[in-house]
Amino acid sequence: MKKGELIEKLQDIEWEDFEVKEAKLEVPKSSWETVSAFSNTAGGWLVFGVCKKGKSYEVLGVDDPEKVSLDFTNVLRTGQKFNKKIEVGCKKYEFDEGTVLAFYIPPKSKRDKPIYFNSQKNTFVRTASGDQRATPEEIDAFFRSASFEEKDRERTVYLLNALDKETIRKYRSYFASVNPGHRYISLSDEDFLGKLGVLVDGKVTYGGLLVFGRDDLLSKEFPNYRIEYLEIPGISYENAPVRYSYRLTSERNLFLTFFDIYEQLSKRVDIPFSVKGGFRDDDPPQLQAIREALVNFIMHTDYFSQTNPRIRIFSNRYEFFNPGALPKKLEFILKEDFSQPRNPIVAKIFRYIKLSENIGSGFHKMINGWNSHYHLNPIIEGDFDHYKITFPTVAGTISKTINKTINKTINRTRDGRETEVLKLLKANPALTVREMAVHLELTEVGVWYHINNLKKKGLLKREGGKRTGRWVVKK
Repeated sequence: MKKGELIEKLQDIEWEDFEVKEAKLEVPKSSWETVSAFSNTAGGWLVFGVCKKGKSYEVLGVDDPEKVSLDFTNVLRTGQKFNKKIEVGCKKYEFDEGTVLAFYIPPKSKRDKPIYFNSQKNTFVRTASGDQRATPEEIDAFFRSASFEEKDRERTVYLLNALDKETIRKYRSYFASVNPGHRYISLSDEDFLGKLGVLVDGKVTYGGLLVFGRDDLLSKEFPNYRIEYLEIPGISYENAPVRYSYRLTSERNLFLTFFDIYEQLSKRVDIPFSVKGGFRDDDPPQLQAIREALVNFIMHTDYFSQTNPRIRIFSNRYEFFNPGALPKKLEFILKEDFSQPRNPIVAKIFRYIKLSENIGSGFHKMINGWNSHYHLNPIIEGDFDHYKITFPTVAGTISKTINKTINKTINRTRDGRETEVLKLLKANPALTVREMAVHLELTEVGVWYHINNLKKKGLLKREGGKRTGRWVVKK
């Protein structure tokens, strides 16, 4: 029967994705790969007692469905084989040929991923071509994504006295000035900070420590904590007469760091004289764009990363570099007005004093505000572990500016992609170019580009025909 016919016969299932296994006598070992793949992607149904032959399916039945079902679910629910317990839904269908079992494997939350069995190298993801072993970069991205959920909400061992009293006083004063008459103004410090999520059951959260913490405790809990601000008098380090003309290295809490940097940063933004409502407009859209970029930078940085966040001001551009990837692709964030900051407590604290928009509208504010004055769009780029926003000030100079370093960047990117291709083909020598394109999120032309480079370097060759051949990765 065809796939559609099989689905018709297996009623009561809302099909998302599914994989069939014969499982006539026992649970197939390949089932664990599918469980990992479904858990790490969008979930799906694993069907036992069905054989796939080409594009057709044949019902074989499971000889001892009770035993097979119990063996399978026990492994998932006890947590002995997998790093996390997996709750599954189970359905049983009777055919003339025998019993068919269907198990629904739900997708896990970001906080729980990656899901693997026996060891971390057995992490799988689901692609158009089926179950694929995850690359080290993908595994690392899973761990990074997990920090979007709860990390800054976690409680530390510290109490209220771990926070800097002067910072709290300044924040409360600012809060009162922008929220006159707000019901939180009359609260005690402890109750006020509780409302912000800084204190939970008397303990300071990581987000609260970042915004209000004392310097000594910040360096203790975040060993690599440091935010860099540099002004370079040129379009690159190479053509600047000195390495930098101004440097601010902040190891203070985020509230104080914001104002330290903003005071210096606002001096660099072009603010021509204009009148608004009978008064000089000292907060034009381009300045609002930079302020939003600074707050976005602060609330979205991965402070547990070994890489430091940095802001670099060149003579023709401003660069904001964040350790930590965006939660979604930029197109989705802009289209859906999507909001998911990496540090929600930090974001909440800054939004209460009206220094930040939601992440989706925040990006729109940066793009539209900058374009309104400079007639140039910010450039937003990144990878699984970082992103960077560049604000150009002069048309046509970005490519010139990075021309000296772009080849290095391209080489690093190309080398990284070639390494991904090699790892992928070493694990799956039979992959087609189309399947590699899906897995690597490249075009087929892009995949061929890297394959041809690897062949020229003598690192990859093809054995056998187009349909039945395989890739051989050379040492």
